[in-house]
Amino acid sequence: MIEMKHFLSLANLSSKEMHMLINKGIAIKKNPSRFSSKLKGKTLILLFDEPSLRTRISFEAGMLQLGGHAITYHLSESTVGKKESPKDFSQVLSRYVDIIMARLYSSEMLAEIARNSRVPVINGMTSAEHPCQVLSDLMTICEKRGKLKGLKLAYVGDGLNNTTHSLLYGCSKSGVDVSIGCPKQMMPDSKVLAKAKEFAKIHGSKVHVTASASEAVSGSDIIYTDSWMSYHVPHNQEKSRHKILMPYQVNKQLMKHAPKALFMHCLPAKRGAEVTDGVIDSKASIVYDQAENRLHAQKALLLWLMKK
Repeated sequence: MIEMKHFLSLANLSSKEMHMLINKGIAIKKNPSRFSSKLKGKTLILLFDEPSLRTRISFEAGMLQLGGHAITYHLSESTVGKKESPKDFSQVLSRYVDIIMARLYSSEMLAEIARNSRVPVINGMTSAEHPCQVLSDLMTICEKRGKLKGLKLAYVGDGLNNTTHSLLYGCSKSGVDVSIGCPKQMMPDSKVLAKAKEFAKIHGSKVHVTASASEAVSGSDIIYTDSWMSYHVPHNQEKSRHKILMPYQVNKQLMKHAPKALFMHCLPAKRGAEVTDGVIDSKASIVYDQAENRLHAQKALLLWLMKK
């Protein structure tokens, strides 16, 4: 089988490729009509095993705005993993479409689909990583701050989640210092952390993990948080997680430790839990620009994978 370029993890993307995609996303945002027929006649399929708003709409709209066509398919309607193997599913599906985006809980199933696909596969999100989100986050930071290298991003909350892992990869490779403030029982995956530290040495950035939210955010340029109820966390754990994570809530008091910092959240946000209204609705908040940039960064990604 011919080796195919996929987008499964920021760990597999070079720093040069990452910056190219960020710059391409910014160019597309400035002049979308220039790219409006680049994927004419091409078909993207979106695979989901959970309901989605931002991922689905941004990819559907992005493909249409590039002149192509998007099909959304829910795996609850499929026999994959039941009567049909992921290998057979991928082999057949990739003969019908030009590119695949899969938002799946299982990283293993995503990898199996990519291994057997004849077309590029995009990781729309798994329980382990969220690379599309962080690619667009880096684009947003670059827009707002004019650069990436030398900045400090602080993430506070649940450190053992997909967004944190992709932030560790993306920031360490782009020269952004990243500081994680999280409970000791919710630290990032040790393998991800070790790999991010290796990338940081190469690209001149720093990776730091602490149990202190105020220490993590001190002097940062960006303060980032995410939902406390990560993908597939049982709802009966909500109260206990809330109690553990409450010291990591992003509120006005925490923001005082970095008075010039911008606030980011990949959404959806539970106001009053991981962030207060006073922060998410403040002038420091760039969450809606961040959400919009999913569209532009993913259009850049589609064009790159389709070699357009």
